[in-house]
Amino acid sequence: MGLGALTDAIAPERVLGLPVGEISALAYDSRAVEPGTLFFAVPGVHVDGHEFVPQAVDRGATAVVVERELDGVAVPQLVVERTRNALADAAAAWFGQPSRRLHVVGVTGTDGKTTTCFLAAAVLRAAGMRPGLVGTVELGVGDERLPNENRNTTPEALELQALLARMVAAGNDSVVMEATSHGLAQARTRNVNFAVGILTNLTSEHLEFHGTLENYRAAKAMLFEQAPISILNADEASFAYFRTKASGSVISYGLETDADVRASAVAASATGTAFDVTTDDWAGRVALRLPGSFNVHNALAVMALARVEGIDLDLAARALGDVAGVPGRMETVDLGQPFGVVVDYAHTADSLGKVLRILRPLTRGRLMVVFGSAGERDPTKRPAMGRVAAELADVTVVTDEDPRLEDPRIINESIADAARAAGARDGETLFVIDDRHAAINHAIGLAREGDLILLAGKGHEKTIIYGTEGRRWDEKEVARRALREQGFGQEAARG
Repeated sequence: MGLGALTDAIAPERVLGLPVGEISALAYDSRAVEPGTLFFAVPGVHVDGHEFVPQAVDRGATAVVVERELDGVAVPQLVVERTRNALADAAAAWFGQPSRRLHVVGVTGTDGKTTTCFLAAAVLRAAGMRPGLVGTVELGVGDERLPNENRNTTPEALELQALLARMVAAGNDSVVMEATSHGLAQARTRNVNFAVGILTNLTSEHLEFHGTLENYRAAKAMLFEQAPISILNADEASFAYFRTKASGSVISYGLETDADVRASAVAASATGTAFDVTTDDWAGRVALRLPGSFNVHNALAVMALARVEGIDLDLAARALGDVAGVPGRMETVDLGQPFGVVVDYAHTADSLGKVLRILRPLTRGRLMVVFGSAGERDPTKRPAMGRVAAELADVTVVTDEDPRLEDPRIINESIADAARAAGARDGETLFVIDDRHAAINHAIGLAREGDLILLAGKGHEKTIIYGTEGRRWDEKEVARRALREQGFGQEAARG
């Protein structure tokens, strides 16, 4: 693609040098630059891409996109207000605006995005569509499902546009994607042609990035400012706020309040959740194979999606009932031990509390929880998680969860201090064990018949991050190994 055409797509404030020549690649990482690349200097959390412009030029960059003029650069500079916006604009042009050829459903919220996306994709498939998937756990291209090995739930704009183009080439006619607050605020989803936006819920999260809950909420609202149809949780405290931000029609769903798609008569068990659904012209029962009453809201959102898409609601209800589970969400690990082990991604105080409340009536003995809180992420949620664990679990084991460049002990003691203030006692009901392997081994060693252990926070993730290094991690396999070391035998039911 010609540099002139890309310059038109980016619309820089000014240009230094003559923007001519063919561009063979786009990059925002100087290590990926090859001759003919247009390099984007994107400011990051730890490093600023402007510092790597000389390396990009040395590696053959034809031109660079910057937010400020740089001295001594021998290639054209396209000066823009925000390089993230420019990257998104260039990427969309480079890949031919792929989202315009897809029916895009965006799902945002603090919790429940992944499950809602899985359920939504299942219903669209049942209705004869071929949805792609962009989510925390998996990427779906064509009929192939691939693990998402990138810790960004919503990929950077360049990777996202490339992924959408692959879906178009593979025959997908639609896509269900998680639209995170980071993805929306950092312009990763810029130029994605959302047809429908779905809100799950909103609790405190990612304040290390957004600064305030109001900013976090405003980032989420960007989805509904773009999408012509908004599906909103009427039980959510911020429902009125999001309704005012919606640019088009609003469809509500809820359990505790009147809504367009309503649930009642909820019956929850260890193996699933059933409930009645009522709309203005349909009524029926949905029987999920997913435990947890919070999944009622996730399923209601998808029933609302089926309604706006014109999908038969009987068909949608059956499709929801066929979904066997979601990786890393309420998965059991069973090697025949006389106590339960459950792996879940819960990583906020709200989601942790929900899972513990669900597991409490299923526990004959003690309810135990192993969890931590991520480094370089919202520090305000750490004490809240400690309080919730102390109040709802019988035994709390605080451990590492992606410390990144923070001191793990400081993170864990912040959680533990709040647990102590809520009544937890060191060495009896509270243990702080930084190493996550050792923490899981300790909890399993403490467990007796009838107890239930929740391993929270990692879920499906395949790495644990120390510093800038992602070390291989598989929560279920670590639990299985610990169970084998305790003498438990063949696995009765693989999670």
